[in-house]
Formats: sequence, C-alpha cells, structure tokens
Amino acid sequence: MRLPRLVIGVAMCLASVRVFAVSPPEVTLTRADDRVRVEIGGQLLTEYIFKGAYRPYCYPVLAADGTPLTRNFPMKQVAGEDPDHPHHRSLWFAHSDVNGVDFWNQDDAGSRRPKGKIVHDALLETTSGAVGVIRARDRWVAPDGKVFCTDDTTIRFAGSGSERTIDFEVTLNAPADAPVELNDNKDGVLALRLAAWLNQPRPPNTNRRFTGGVGQLVTARGDRDGAAWGKRAPWADFHAVHDGRTYGVAIFDHPQNLRHPTWWHARDYGLFAANPLGQHDFEPKSTPVNAGRHTIPAGGSLTLRYRVFLHYGDEKEAKLGERYEEYAAGKRP
Repeated sequence: MRLPRLVIGVAMCLASVRVFAVSPPEVTLTRADDRVRVEIGGQLLTEYIFKGAYRPYCYPVLAADGTPLTRNFPMKQVAGEDPDHPHHRSLWFAHSDVNGVDFWNQDDAGSRRPKGKIVHDALLETTSGAVGVIRARDRWVAPDGKVFCTDDTTIRFAGSGSERTIDFEVTLNAPADAPVELNDNKDGVLALRLAAWLNQPRPPNTNRRFTGGVGQLVTARGDRDGAAWGKRAPWADFHAVHDGRTYGVAIFDHPQNLRHPTWWHARDYGLFAANPLGQHDFEPKSTPVNAGRHTIPAGGSLTLRYRVFLHYGDEKEAKLGERYEEYAAGKRP
C-alpha cells in the first residue's frame, strides 16, 4: 500500500522536529593564551582561566539565560558585592593543608601555613561538540619551589534548555618517592563563591560585613540553611528568586568519591564547597584531631568527581533527586 505524498511529508517533518528537539546545543571551546572560553549554543557559559592567580578557576558561571550565578570579585569590582576572601574565585578546586602548605588561601589570608600555588602545566585537550571537554595538568608547588604533587583535571561542559552541567574529575598524583598528606581542614575542595543575591538572608542591624541575599540552602538529607554546614549528604543546592525567576546551583558528590557522602562547607555568605577532607573540623565533638586526613602513597593517586548543576526552580522543581541518581548511575550529559 502506497501512502499519499502529503502523509509521507508530514511524517518526515515530525521526525525532523523530534530529532531537533533532542539534539543538544553545540558546546564550543576556544583557546587563548591564558584561558579557554566555553560557549553553549553560541552563548557564554564560563571561561577556564589558568594563568594570573594562585590556581586555575572558572569565571563567570552563567545560567542558561546568561544570569551570573557566582561573585565577580576579585576579578571585577561590582557594586553590592563583598570584597572579602580574594581567593574565592568563582569556581575552583583546592585544599588548605597539603603536606602542611595551604593551597586554598593566599598571601596573608586564612591560615598561618605557607601558601602554595596550583600552577598550570599543560592543556592536554580542548574538544568541542555535544559535550565540551577540557583536560589539563597542574603542579602543586610549595613556596620553596618543591612540587608536592600533580593533578590531571578533566572538566566536561554540557547543557540543554534551562540546565547546564560542569563535571569535574580531578586526579591527584603523588610523586614516586614521597607520599602526599591531605590533612584535615574545612577549607576544600570543589567550591563556588555565589552571587550576592544567592547569599542567605540576614536580620536587620547585623554587624556582619557580608551582604545578605534571599538564598536558601538545602541538602539531599533535608538539612537547611545554617543547619546544613558540616553535615553529610550526596548533594546540596543553593537557590533564590532573582528578577522574577528562581535560579539554583547544586553540587553532586560522586558515590565513588572518598568518604561519600561528603561534608558541606556551605556558608550563609555564599561559599559553597564539597569537602571530604575536613571531618574533625566539621565534627569536632565526635572525631579525633585529623580524622579527615588522607594519605596518597608514593606513586599513588586519588580521584575525586563532582558535578556542578545549574538549573531553574528550587530543588523539587529541578528534580534534583532524579538528576543526582542519573549522575550516580554514570549518565553523562
């Protein structure tokens, strides 16, 4: 039986519409001397900046409609932002006590430990496509020039509709002749410094210097706002209404990570970090000093994986439980 040409034509059009609807927008990576620009469907998502600071970082971090979700300082001076913690550069990976050297803070800020630098060594890959991929290698260098360890960092970028994902896979490699001591400290490891409006509210006449916002913090286990700090959960999410729309930023902790589910170093002023290396800092009454220490043996490695998930709506509207289960099952964007 031969179908009429009109029926065949309509069927072909519907098929093409279905293909178009599920095809993710192209992720385009563009190299420069000090950074890699990441665009989705021609719109900026972020730039991976690997020169000019104590460590590589991603800035800005933009929602699907272009709204900035992380703080501009210290990269830019913007009215209404707190000029504190200059080491909080948008989105980064670091730890504050590696062999007794602080790779999280900088200069005279934070701890009294000497400050090290995570120095970019090489861009191994920048691939555009349905998923954009950056692979880089870094050296963790002490103030005296000694290289404590290296890392192999892979970042994958994807997005469709209202969602954006930034997947981190960081492998820390100990040298062949010495172990690497990752000591217990709250300041680590995968972190964002959120836009001021995502900060949590503050009571009037407070003496706190940090700018308040309208943000809410919730974890997969139901801990909220200030009660979420130092608690463990597979994921956590900050969200807030801004210019009439609810935006959210979640971090997913991979189930194969060290000490999963992770602890959350999430402050009301917009610091948002997943950290498996601060157990005593987070649970001082129930754990011994340095309970969170992890030793990478000489010649060994440690791999940590996280997803930064940018979305509209609160945790229920964004179906974060389902999205996390997809991530845990190994689904890539």
